[in-house]
Amino acid sequence: MSNEQLEQLRSELDDVNLKLLSLINERAGLVQKIGSVKRESGVNRFDPVRERKMLDHIAEHNEGPFETSTLQHLFKQIFKAGLELQEEDNSKALLVSRKKQKENTIVDLKGETIGDGQQRLVMGPCAVESYEQVTAVAKAMKERGLKLLRGGAFKPRTSPYDFQGLGLEGLQILKRVAEEQDMVVISEIVSPSDIEMALDYVDVIQIGARNMQNFELLKAAGSVNKPVLLKRGLSATIEEFIHAAEYIVSKGNSQIMLCERGIRTYEKATRNTLDISAVPILKQETHLPVLVDVTHSTGRRDLLLPTAKAALAIGADAVMAEVHPDPAVALSDSAQQMDIPTFNTFIDELTASGLYKN
Repeated sequence: MSNEQLEQLRSELDDVNLKLLSLINERAGLVQKIGSVKRESGVNRFDPVRERKMLDHIAEHNEGPFETSTLQHLFKQIFKAGLELQEEDNSKALLVSRKKQKENTIVDLKGETIGDGQQRLVMGPCAVESYEQVTAVAKAMKERGLKLLRGGAFKPRTSPYDFQGLGLEGLQILKRVAEEQDMVVISEIVSPSDIEMALDYVDVIQIGARNMQNFELLKAAGSVNKPVLLKRGLSATIEEFIHAAEYIVSKGNSQIMLCERGIRTYEKATRNTLDISAVPILKQETHLPVLVDVTHSTGRRDLLLPTAKAALAIGADAVMAEVHPDPAVALSDSAQQMDIPTFNTFIDELTASGLYKN
């Protein structure tokens, strides 16, 4: 074969490559339109039955020289790229997406801002047990310049026989203490029907890990003008976590804070496994503030300080931890709560590290 013939064939091959490029991009445009229709209809993007039909159709019309298995492998890669294109389009459409809003969402809690680069600490007892208990913790927090008080009035527990919280009485205690000590109240609400009632008592509605995909609760929280702290589910992927937040903002409430609180793995050394890498991923993928709950992720007092340092070092907007005047007699999660002297040491060492500036 002469050089002239070789160059001619290569020229023809280049033309075919450009035709293939044009057809692949034309196919991508159709895939995006299909993805848009599916999104509006609430249909899953991946349809294995449809993919099998397309592969069978290709096999029926293959006249060689490629083996059918080779062609099907090539087309599977094209199908995969198309699905990823639909997913990218979907992430662009999400209201919580960084692609939708580049600037950070800043949540203002009575002057305490979350998401503006100033890192905060959220402290308080696991469960509200009495006015005296909450007051003791709140006073210790106030002495250290902290205003964000967490406390559980409703406690969804694994066992129905464990302490379930004081309910409305617990919210009333929290509000009374907050008014007396000038604090911001963060407390979990577990039922959509309790959202309206909670507005009178809390400054932040917390949606716990076990309710991350309680979609009626998410929609109810999204329908009110009150900041929401959304915790990641026990075994939720980051994508599922982001979509749970989307439920809230889709109803009009954009005052959302995300909280990484550890996920369930096979590891038994800690209560859960702290997914510290979720912090930068969530901050890249969304414009929402990200908190880390070091108490529930570890379940161990001795790990609260190092994990808090890790959370602040990696860019968390705030760290949550639990404090109780006497953890030994706590009605829930006694092993993971700090007493007040330990709390003060925690603040001192976190400050000394240079990672926390109050």
